[in-house]
Amino acid sequence: MTAASVFRLSRLLSKGSVTSPLRTPFTQYESATGPAEVSESPRGGAIRSTVGELMTCPFCLSVWLTTTLTGAHLLWPRATRTVTGGLTVLAISDTLQLGYDCLLQKNSET
Repeated sequence: MTAASVFRLSRLLSKGSVTSPLRTPFTQYESATGPAEVSESPRGGAIRSTVGELMTCPFCLSVWLTTTLTGAHLLWPRATRTVTGGLTVLAISDTLQLGYDCLLQKNSET
């Protein structure tokens, strides 16, 4: 459950169009890349660019999110299970939505 939660949260924080305003001080918009996702590049000086690099890389961000959720599980197990459960449901829902769209596109090609 934690793996799916980290996956979804890292994609949301690093690529989500809805979270783009949080990344704006550290990144520069490049283009839309998929359903509700954008491509951005780091900008600014050394520290600003480093933060921008972290905020645009779901793989880099997932290390920190895993550490945070692991600590949260130790300190607040019930609340953390609720949050990770919700994020897991969201990850599964996104997978089903994208799969459905893919099937519709395949069906329209034939």
